[in-house]
Amino acid sequence: MTLIERSFQERILLVGVATSGRERQMVNDQLDELASLVDTAGALVVHREIQVRERPDPATYIGKGKVDELAVLSESFDVDTVVFDDELTPGQQRNLEKVLGRTAIDRTAVILDVFAQNARSQEGKAQVELALLRYRLPRLVGRRTNLSQQVGRIGTRGPGETKLEEDRRRIQERIGQLRRELAALERQRRLQRKSRLHGRNSQVALVGYTNVGKSSLLNALTGADVVVEDRLFATLDPRTRRLKLPGGETILLADTVGFIRKLPHQLIEAFRSTLDAVAEADLLIHVVDASSVHALDQMREVRATLAEIGASEVPELVVLNKIDLGYASDDLPDGIAISVTSGEGVNNLLAVVGDRLRALNRVEVFRVPFDRGDILAEIHREAEVLSEENQDDGIEIRVRADDAARALLRRHIESVVSDRAVEDTDELS
Repeated sequence: MTLIERSFQERILLVGVATSGRERQMVNDQLDELASLVDTAGALVVHREIQVRERPDPATYIGKGKVDELAVLSESFDVDTVVFDDELTPGQQRNLEKVLGRTAIDRTAVILDVFAQNARSQEGKAQVELALLRYRLPRLVGRRTNLSQQVGRIGTRGPGETKLEEDRRRIQERIGQLRRELAALERQRRLQRKSRLHGRNSQVALVGYTNVGKSSLLNALTGADVVVEDRLFATLDPRTRRLKLPGGETILLADTVGFIRKLPHQLIEAFRSTLDAVAEADLLIHVVDASSVHALDQMREVRATLAEIGASEVPELVVLNKIDLGYASDDLPDGIAISVTSGEGVNNLLAVVGDRLRALNRVEVFRVPFDRGDILAEIHREAEVLSEENQDDGIEIRVRADDAARALLRRHIESVVSDRAVEDTDELS
């Protein structure tokens, strides 16, 4: 992906809408996060405005009077772009730009811009380009004459930039091409997943709000070299590393893209194949910034996104990070308290992860004939042996194993599983 160089630092005015006076503080907090996104995109926030109104205006989102006021403020602060915290319809965006005399974009465009800057892998770049084109396609109408003037500003960068001056047919063709490329990459990913299952390694995924310390935790646990910066979406492409737990088990630990409030649907759809790794994980480590006053809200946003991608049923282990900075709230849920910075609680986390994974695996009983040492050896390779007891007609062995391991053992040992062993298995599970 080639990013367009900036010749100046774009000056931004932020706009939020509250439905009541009591909601103003919440909207102001949301604008703080939007300001962080704008900063990550490389621009400068010079002013913010909050309007209280019952519902958005269908034509301009904020109403004609407020738009006129913003036009004056934009001139006063020498603003290049006005950014709205909620998504604008294509019609609202065009109407706003006519009155403001400058670019008007929304939160979605800013997030897409940040993703465009941070994608590094082939799949990540293709996913971001697809999301960008799907977002821009309905906004081409009536704007083809001035799109080239916006090059280099937030919401206009990233792959596919030259495609914006072409017609709908060309853009739709590019979208089709990207979908085919991503389908091919997904087939490759599925083969890798099959290989993982065959290797008997449990999959654990780090999830959480952006900038809560997931990448730092991956580095601390596995010695990985994932880039860590104190900014939103410093890392975008998922990273997976092997990790040996205190009990001797080896797992695959994956760091995933951070979630955020109002994560654009275009990105969720585009990154669905990547996020499938979350839905298919054996365990989710939900990392929470315990020092953030917004920790509970951030947890709700993460869980809402997990539900959207079909991962709400995956077992979750809550980890409260940054405890060295203190707890921002007494209402935080129970979780494993750690500080990646100081190392406090990290060893305890590893032990708990091992215990949780073992608890998720079911217990099964097999009867192995005395002369089948090969089967006995396979059981020891594929499962955790809990007990062995000699019976008159063979060795009765109790094991704990995941679904894939049990299926493999049953295929190989199906003829020697006793009826009583199957009954015992039902009781033990």
